[in-house]
Amino acid sequence: MKIFFYLGFWVALAFSARAAELLPIEKHVAESIKSPRITVVHFWAPWCSNCGAELAKNGWSTFIDTNAEVQFIFITSWHNEIGRELLAKNGVGAQSNFELLLHPNAARTGDERMTQFLGLPITWLPTTWIFREGQLRYAMNYGELRFPILQQLIRDTADKW
Repeated sequence: MKIFFYLGFWVALAFSARAAELLPIEKHVAESIKSPRITVVHFWAPWCSNCGAELAKNGWSTFIDTNAEVQFIFITSWHNEIGRELLAKNGVGAQSNFELLLHPNAARTGDERMTQFLGLPITWLPTTWIFREGQLRYAMNYGELRFPILQQLIRDTADKW
């Protein structure tokens, strides 16, 4: 029985050490995704052509407006400016279910480049994750999304598993 106690102690210690390693932006997002509300976390950059294609023709703005019950967190990544103007030009940013954050590490290349967030890999932009109740339900890590597919994933995330 003592072994389970010690095992539990070390697991708890490892998790608390990992929490201490999180950047403030990661801690903020970690708190946000704990909600029973579905949360979409989207990593993007103003220079990214795939990100621009998603914004074009009011893609994201229509999607965010249509899914008012979903929280959307856009994280500007691998860039030193937040990109609020570009988003606003494409109708994104004024929605009450939208939050824009700037990752503090703006490096796009080299060893200092951000390669993970909340312990999950970031290898490409855009990257889009869907969370519910603190659990990652879907991760699209390799580029431009098709909104009908994202809509289906949100519907699936809303289902009881």
